[in-house]
Amino acid sequence: MKRNIKGFTLIEMMIVVAIIGILATIAVPSYNQHVTTSAMRDAESSLIGLAGAMERHRAQRGSYLGASVGGGDDNNGAPSIFVTQSPESGNANFNLAIAVPANGRTYTLTATATGSSGITANATITLDSVGTRGGTAAGAWN
Repeated sequence: MKRNIKGFTLIEMMIVVAIIGILATIAVPSYNQHVTTSAMRDAESSLIGLAGAMERHRAQRGSYLGASVGGGDDNNGAPSIFVTQSPESGNANFNLAIAVPANGRTYTLTATATGSSGITANATITLDSVGTRGGTAAGAWN
């Protein structure tokens, strides 16, 4: 009598598990890099949007002073004229800040990493009033 046995052998299952392991080894780091890069580009975009808000503020008030939380002639801190984090909603990957010297003629915008999305905590991305881009975050403005 001949029996028809259906199913997978142990060797076939081990081959499938090995293939899945190899794919995961390649895919997970690539995905993590994508998440980090995406968070950085979002922060850069937020800084550019905040720069636009700073220019509108200066056009209305004649100075960059008073654009941060606290109003008046408060020169430094979180923006009062724009969102305070990147991304705009959900968990913050970066916190945005404004620094304006006492003369009110220039500004430096900073996005400081919160430590999420694989970005080193306190790493920064900066943009100033003349368009100079910088920061300590690896890959900023690339």
